[in-house]
Amino acid sequence: MNADNQEMRPLLAEDQVGLVVEVFRMLADPTRVQVLWALVDRELSVNDLAGQVGKPASSVSQHLAKLRMARLVNTRRSGTTIFYSLENEHVRQLVMDAVYNAEHAGPGVPPHHRGDGAVHELPRRDGTDAR
Repeated sequence: MNADNQEMRPLLAEDQVGLVVEVFRMLADPTRVQVLWALVDRELSVNDLAGQVGKPASSVSQHLAKLRMARLVNTRRSGTTIFYSLENEHVRQLVMDAVYNAEHAGPGVPPHHRGDGAVHELPRRDGTDAR
């Protein structure tokens, strides 16, 4: 691909940049990352999330309020219980991509690639097999 032949992307509007920065700010907290990761494939109540991430329900509830204001999670009420889920598929993909990217920083084949016959561990820099 030749860089000279690529079209330049237009700059983002300032208000849109602000929203993107807010999303990344929400992802910059370990508890919120754990909460979002727990919600990737299911909806959970505050108490279930608290148990999942090992934090008090009151703390998880505060994090959920911030995530909700940032439009990263939404709610569904069933009786007296409120269930939380990711806002949309884009949020799900963002969380998964962030986790998968972090997994690539470690040694060996990342967990999300295990079982994929097309992915193999690279040899070590010294030329020996990593197994």
